Amino acid sequence: MTAVTDEIVPHFLNEPGVPVIVIGAKKFMCIGALPPQDHPHVFCDMGDDLEYVCPYCSTLYRHNPRWRPTRRTHRNANCTT
Repeated sequence: MTAVTDEIVPHFLNEPGVPVIVIGAKKFMCIGALPPQDHPHVFCDMGDDLEYVCPYCSTLYRHNPRWRPTRRTHRNANCTT
């Protein structure tokens, strides 16, 4: 088993408020928006699922297994840190 500290854990946010962000990671952090409007930084683990809804900001994250962990669909730079 790999410890979380041994993995790349990308941080994503949804500053523009898009309904869905497709990402290449199954484990990631959601911070909501840029500080000071961010929410508590949440560690998200999709497990065997392909989608995850952040319990704070309700952003739907959808996993694409073909992508590297830091890739996301929304081209706005405000969706990743």
